[in-house]
Amino acid sequence: MLDPSSSEDTGGESDPEVVQETPRKPAAGPAGKRGNNTSSSTCSNTSSSSSRARGQRRQSAAPGGAPGKGAKDSKATGEEEEEEEEERKERERIQKEEEERKIKLQIYVFVLRCIAYPFNAKQPTDMARRQQKVNKQQLQAVKERFLAFLNGESQIVADEAFCNAVRSYYEGFLKSERVSRMVHSGGCSASDFREVFKKNIERRVRSLPEIDGLSKETVLSSWIAKYDAIYRGDEDMRRQPQRAHLSVVSELILSKEQLYEMFQQILGIRKFEHQLLYNACQLDNVDEQAAQIRRELDGRLQLAEKISRERRHPKFVSADMEPLYVEELRSSVNLLMANLESLPVSKGGPDFKQKLKRSSINNSFLDMGDEGDVLSKSDVVLSFTLEIVIVEVQGLKSVAPNRVVYCTMEVEGGEKLQTDQAEASRPQWGTQGDFTTAHPLPSVKVKLFTESTGVLALEDKELGRVVMNPTTNGPKQAEFHRMVVPKNSQDTELKIKLAVRMDKPPNMKHSGYLYAVGQRVWKRWKKRYFVLVQVSQYTFAMCSYREKKAEPQELMQLEGYTVDYCDPQPGLQGGRVFFNAVKEGDLVMFACDDEQDRMLWVQAMYRATGQSYKPVPPTQSKTTNCRGGLPKPASPISVDPSQRRGVEGLISAAPCRFDHAALFSVLQKQTLQHRMSDSFSCLGWFSPGQVFVLDEYCARYGVRGCHRHLSYLKDLMDNSENSALVDPTLLHYSYAFCASHVHGNRPDGMGTVTVDEKENFEAVRGRLMSLLENQITHFRYCFPFGRPDGALKATLSLQERVLMKDITTPVPQEEMKKLVQRCLENAAQINYSQLMEYAQIKADPQAAPEKRLEDMMRLGELCIEVLQQNEEHHSEAFSWWPELMAEHAEAFLSLYRAHMDGALQVQPVDSWDSFPLFQLLNNFLRLDLHLCNGTFHKHLQDLFVPLVVRYIDLMESSIAQSIQRGFEQETWQSVKSLTNNLASVPLPKVPSLPLTLPPMPSFSAPAWMGPLCENTNGSATSEDLFWKLDALQMFVLDLHWPEPEFAKHLEQRLKLMASDMMEACVKRTKSAFDSKMQKASKSTDFRVALSVCTMFNVLMDAKKQCSKLCVLDTGQEIDKQWQQYHSKIDVLIDEAFKDMISSLVTKLAAVLDGVLSKLSRYDEGTFFSSILSFTKPGMDLADTYITFIRQNQDVLRDRVNDELYVEKVFDQWYSGSMKVVCVWLTDRLDLQLHTYQLKTLIKIVKKTYRDFRLQGVLDVVLNNKSYETVYNRLTVEEATAAVKSGDGLQGISMRDSDEEDD
Repeated sequence: MLDPSSSEDTGGESDPEVVQETPRKPAAGPAGKRGNNTSSSTCSNTSSSSSRARGQRRQSAAPGGAPGKGAKDSKATGEEEEEEEEERKERERIQKEEEERKIKLQIYVFVLRCIAYPFNAKQPTDMARRQQKVNKQQLQAVKERFLAFLNGESQIVADEAFCNAVRSYYEGFLKSERVSRMVHSGGCSASDFREVFKKNIERRVRSLPEIDGLSKETVLSSWIAKYDAIYRGDEDMRRQPQRAHLSVVSELILSKEQLYEMFQQILGIRKFEHQLLYNACQLDNVDEQAAQIRRELDGRLQLAEKISRERRHPKFVSADMEPLYVEELRSSVNLLMANLESLPVSKGGPDFKQKLKRSSINNSFLDMGDEGDVLSKSDVVLSFTLEIVIVEVQGLKSVAPNRVVYCTMEVEGGEKLQTDQAEASRPQWGTQGDFTTAHPLPSVKVKLFTESTGVLALEDKELGRVVMNPTTNGPKQAEFHRMVVPKNSQDTELKIKLAVRMDKPPNMKHSGYLYAVGQRVWKRWKKRYFVLVQVSQYTFAMCSYREKKAEPQELMQLEGYTVDYCDPQPGLQGGRVFFNAVKEGDLVMFACDDEQDRMLWVQAMYRATGQSYKPVPPTQSKTTNCRGGLPKPASPISVDPSQRRGVEGLISAAPCRFDHAALFSVLQKQTLQHRMSDSFSCLGWFSPGQVFVLDEYCARYGVRGCHRHLSYLKDLMDNSENSALVDPTLLHYSYAFCASHVHGNRPDGMGTVTVDEKENFEAVRGRLMSLLENQITHFRYCFPFGRPDGALKATLSLQERVLMKDITTPVPQEEMKKLVQRCLENAAQINYSQLMEYAQIKADPQAAPEKRLEDMMRLGELCIEVLQQNEEHHSEAFSWWPELMAEHAEAFLSLYRAHMDGALQVQPVDSWDSFPLFQLLNNFLRLDLHLCNGTFHKHLQDLFVPLVVRYIDLMESSIAQSIQRGFEQETWQSVKSLTNNLASVPLPKVPSLPLTLPPMPSFSAPAWMGPLCENTNGSATSEDLFWKLDALQMFVLDLHWPEPEFAKHLEQRLKLMASDMMEACVKRTKSAFDSKMQKASKSTDFRVALSVCTMFNVLMDAKKQCSKLCVLDTGQEIDKQWQQYHSKIDVLIDEAFKDMISSLVTKLAAVLDGVLSKLSRYDEGTFFSSILSFTKPGMDLADTYITFIRQNQDVLRDRVNDELYVEKVFDQWYSGSMKVVCVWLTDRLDLQLHTYQLKTLIKIVKKTYRDFRLQGVLDVVLNNKSYETVYNRLTVEEATAAVKSGDGLQGISMRDSDEEDD
């Protein structure tokens, strides 16, 4: 076999990671030199000799060259030197790779023995299961699924609240650059995505109002279920690949075969190399492995004695540790001996048959090494079709020409067929017979007969026969075959021309004769007929057959074997070219006579085994190596017996002569790289199988625990510095172990501390301190969204542990606090610069003010989002120092403050576009306990106090002038009659003034504007006033000014302003009402004007708005002066109402006075009475007055909104009317009423009573004393008139009124 060194050995270089003692390591040193690869060395020598030849040619050509070509020659010489330098570097690189490969092969030998016969460690079963990683493609698919849901392209039904939560999750988390970084680092799993969403919706659901019959837990579970449905998309979880990769099951307990395959991948060992090493180590021999362990332990004891005798100890921190070191070596070996002694002596060796439970996911993979699935002979079924074509017979002389001849054909064990008859002079047929058989080597018989002419002959006479054993590789064309004739036959040259075609079935991949010998099957070297059969898609078998047998004599299932070419084997007679198939515990050698046949066999078996290594014919390999310039690194292992020393050197090397600390560092580093690149989000944690192998290696080969953890810390920090996510708990555990060991606490029972361990520990400590400080500074990017869960808190805890000088003295809190404070100060700078880069905002002094303010709004939103995320995801980790997080936030905001101040300074004078920026920032700051009224918050207030005061001053002037101008031009038409629908009309704007006035902020209409659109009939000026006052107060209220004194001042000022404006509005309305009443008519043509109703409505609205716009909050202290001021406004409004109602009633009563004055002309004893008696007047006067009452009642009822005031008007109007009639009748107490007077009064009184009763006037008011007096007088007058004139009243009577009342 080939030695690990497959190229030239310089003898002076070794792998930097492995320090070996040359005198103590004959296996890897001298043996390596003896077994160099001939082809590689030949190529190397050829290349070096050609280089020397080129150099000699240059030297000889230079002196004789032409003088003008000196520059060209020197240039050419420089280029050739560069080429030689590149070739030299390439050779050094190849040599280094081969050295590393030799080391990995040696490590793999030790790993094989650890797996094959463990006696110290077991695979842990209590490790936390790691989650599958989310890769870039999966992240993109998840983004597309959530975007499709938001666009309504999914079938998932959801309410608006859930959609808002998903939108926030998509915009804030999935699209975040930090999530992409986390996915790229390999530390992100689907569980992390789910936990972030869950935390997000828990906060949202808590803020939702309670719903009867629906708990918030139900809402949460429903939302999580919908999230899972969106995340999965259309994936069918039941459909999994039939053959799972090793990394998929690496989290489970693995079998030996699976561990072998895993460490082949870790160390880059090829399958056939593993098989050769497996066989050479005799890993399937339990006795050999136990003996190997005993030899190793004995070697370690001898080494300990040698160290004690020669005093070649490592350098310790104290000289007193040297005797203790030897004692530790002996005790560790004694412990291993005790562990080995505790194992039961049994045929199967140690109980290491832990296998995975069967699962439908990956049956084929989990059955590796399971001997229960071995093929039986009955599983191999072949079916062949044979075509036998008989053409003609030649050399037939013993039969008369006119005799009839024919042929028969048969396959052994099958039916017999016959050709047509032909004359002996022309024996030609061309007949084909078809047969089927299950025999790979069938026996075909063809016979020639002639008809017997004898009377007593029972059978025809046989003239000759041919017996053949066709194969699928036989000729397809018809050929002549000599026939065997009976004794004494004359036809000695009898030949038959026929063709036998045997078709190859689909499951037969190759066949032919081979020599073979193996350990399990074909144990004797002989020639056999082999068929390569495909039993199923993944199962192939190499079968040997005998003639006329359907079942194979022996078979070998090819799964797990590796086929390759090999050189001729001495001692094996037969066969010219060789190849073999290797597997753990078995090696089968094949040989054939033809090189082409060997290539076909190797190719067919290569396809059947499915091996990753592709066999290369030896001649092709040599040609490639020699002509390729530099040799291509080949496998250091071969089955060539002449080169067997290389593998034997690997196997027989004494483990105690190796520096296992360096070898273990390589093994652990390669294992961690493999682990970090598999499909699990491991965060640096090894899988159970990897932990088992590493533990067994350390125990078996004496790797010190401190060295193991120091190497682990270095590897973890390397990965962390390369942006991979590493669990700080791992770092903490390894660091605590090393610190405890270095300070003499014996965590693993080792009391000796070497100088190298102490120095490496200090170096690791300094490096770890820098790494942790960097992670704390970049906490938003090293632990995005608080993932991994608890990692930041663990990092802070580890930082505190690293700061400790020893294992007992705690770190002063002030020192840790200063470190965290420094980190957070730097974090503020980093976070803000990253935010500016993300927002793509540049501080351009030349930009337009509007653009700069817009950028500050966007940047402010991002700053608030960053601080909210810090509070949500990271504040818990810094809970020991909440004031430091507040300082971090203030430092972060101070950077924003510089840009904000610059943007606000360039804003135009009296521009109010910056108020939304104040509201955005203030609404966040006032709710934060640590930032409210902090440095940035106070600065923000100082900036906006002048703006707010200036804004209110200008608005006050604007409103005052709008009142003055509005009432001067007021038409007193109701807003409803003007617009019919106030909601569809733009709200009134502030009138333009000579100075620049603030436009009204874009607020929604006040709460009272809803009913206003339906019921209000106020004037345009009053509605404009109330809207402006309410909008201004809402604007100040929405500012949520954080400083209480200034907030109270603003509110009081706005309330006083509203009171003054209300007072002016009421006075102007009262003045306009008085002017309107003075101009009104006193006849029955008088109708209450719509403008009068509008004035009533204005006062009513003023009274309603006064309680909201002019009253301070009940929570504030109200002084007596304010109470007097507010009560003055209420009194003013009430007095105005009282005066207006009284004035209106007086005007209505005056109309009745005019009617009664007309009736006075019919008084008894007057001049006109006798004259008018002859005119017979009608009832027009009464009807006109009744119409006047009814129409004015309708106007007041329809146009005045407040029912209470309408009823007051009706009560006073009715009482005044009855009083006027009563006074008029009292003045005529001694006179008898004229018939006309009586009829008119009865109708007026009766209709007035009825109409006011219908309008809701109470009976107490209706039946007052004046009405009773009038009623009694008119009843008496009616009776007197009835006695005198009979039916002179024409049916008009007060009795009707009584009956109707009843």
